[in-house]
Amino acid sequence: MSANATYYIPHKATWPVLATIGLTTLLAGFANYLNGSTIGSTMMIIGLAIFIVMLTGWFTLQATESESGMYSHQVGISFRMGMMWFIFSEVMFFAVFFGSLWYTRNLSVPWLGGEGIGAATKEFLWPSFEAVWPTNGPGKLIDGKPTADGTFEPMSAWGLPLLNTLLLLSSGVTCTWAHHGLLAGKREQLIKGLIATVTLGFLFVLCQATEYHEAYTEMGLTLGSGIYGSTFFMLTGFHGFHVCVGAIILSVVLFRSLKGHFSPENHFAFEAAAWYWHFVDVVWLGLFIFVYIM
Repeated sequence: MSANATYYIPHKATWPVLATIGLTTLLAGFANYLNGSTIGSTMMIIGLAIFIVMLTGWFTLQATESESGMYSHQVGISFRMGMMWFIFSEVMFFAVFFGSLWYTRNLSVPWLGGEGIGAATKEFLWPSFEAVWPTNGPGKLIDGKPTADGTFEPMSAWGLPLLNTLLLLSSGVTCTWAHHGLLAGKREQLIKGLIATVTLGFLFVLCQATEYHEAYTEMGLTLGSGIYGSTFFMLTGFHGFHVCVGAIILSVVLFRSLKGHFSPENHFAFEAAAWYWHFVDVVWLGLFIFVYIM
């Protein structure tokens, strides 16, 4: 790129093509798997492998170009705008899930119970339904006995969920501390902060896996436990996936920091990872309040 150029135009766009092939194969395999095809699982593995190779190659190329000074200030602005729009799309993603929970708990369950506009249709749709929350549908066994209204004891907020909240909040503090270290040119602080953040992130995932195991084996709460079980695992599960992705991204940033990458003037990859991680923190606070407490 010449000294007077304002934008970097990459040569050959092979990685996006490989990304398309990998994702298409992965999704096609998943569709076949859901429909009982024997080739579905194989296609999923192949598609995922292609996608991982693409991520490794593309981000390695990006890191090499960034550290060699090939990117201008305008490229940095474009990167930041792209990350902002990506996080906005993630906000909308979780907004749909929160909206589903709110609609179910505050509108559909009362309507089925005969409240409001459901008064005239309760007998026609579900005469035996009682509007209680949390509900997991008809025929649920509690202490080995079927219940008519499908009531279910909700997951407690005090225990692993509270511990996970403290872990994520602490990880947000350590991530910010690492960022301040980077801006001040203190690489040791940067590395220690990233190590702490990654460790806390994976501890969160471990605690959530423990919670899931307890829910399935001891509480009988599964994805098939009616609307409460499906919304609980949908919300917490997708958030847990985002924590895993964020922790992996921060691990890559940590590896690059150990290699001497990033400077106070050039560290977009760290910024992007930090933005994503703080987004994950905020979403969890919403989950903790609306899923576990309310």
